[in-house]
Amino acid sequence: MEQSKRNAGLEMRKGEGEEEGRRGWSDVRLAMEELSLFKTEEKKVSTLALLGASNLLLHVLDKIGPTLLVLRQDIQQNIERVEEMYMLNPNLYSSLVEMVKKEVDQRSSRNKDSCSRAILWLARSITFSVTLFQELDKNPEWSLAQVVEETYTDTLKPWHGWVASTAYKVAIKLVPEREIFIGLLMGQEQDYDALKEDIKIYVSAIHPLLDETYALLRTHKLDTLKSP
Repeated sequence: MEQSKRNAGLEMRKGEGEEEGRRGWSDVRLAMEELSLFKTEEKKVSTLALLGASNLLLHVLDKIGPTLLVLRQDIQQNIERVEEMYMLNPNLYSSLVEMVKKEVDQRSSRNKDSCSRAILWLARSITFSVTLFQELDKNPEWSLAQVVEETYTDTLKPWHGWVASTAYKVAIKLVPEREIFIGLLMGQEQDYDALKEDIKIYVSAIHPLLDETYALLRTHKLDTLKSP
């Protein structure tokens, strides 16, 4: 009995130590740990991996501030749409393949409120975040507004209509200073070099998920859908 109590105490302290260590991590490193949980899954195009990466993007947008609220609201709605279908049958819908297949069979995949369309926009939004990180590193002399504008032009703008593009054009002018944003992204015990290394590893880890998701959508000719 006493040995069991001692073992339980050790496990509790170990868990507390791990939690304490994570508090010093950047959001990017926390996301990498979450993504690593899905690497051993047999099914490809993991629903939970896509949702985890999408939630990281929400954290990033929260750090940029309320200026990109339009993008944040879209991502949140798309996350909820995918989560809703996933919860109907977590075992069946653990892969995005089954979600898309169901709607293709029902001929609803192109509908404005379809789960397939939500998956597409989540993938595009994650691509936005990955490109944003890469542009930050590639152009150290740029302001955050310049980085966001370049990233938006390369990733989301081609798929947006006039109204959405105009909203983003206004929002981009209101983003915070680059140094403030980077400081918010870093963990409590990190420096910028450590954050850059986290980003590099994260980008390498997320690309396979994006490639598989886009390949799935291309199979059903859903990869070129534009905003209504």
